[in-house]
Amino acid sequence: MSAIETYLKSCRELSRFCSQNGWIDNNSLHYAATWENDNEVLVDIEFDELLMEDGGSLAGKVSCYGQMRLFLDKYGQVIRCEIL
Repeated sequence: MSAIETYLKSCRELSRFCSQNGWIDNNSLHYAATWENDNEVLVDIEFDELLMEDGGSLAGKVSCYGQMRLFLDKYGQVIRCEIL
């Protein structure tokens, strides 16, 4: 798993792309780098937001998407992000 994928699967900022206050399905998370240089990467992100019923059952899914700018250290690790 790449450093970017590891970061995205654990970052709280992705919840800003959710519209129904549901759960982020990390299994559906996909991203594509659309621009990059030595210390920044612009990524398009897609994932499913899982909507749950009161009993814990899956009520539905909503497709979510957005863009983030990721700032990297000299080792390629994400040190912060910016929602676009």
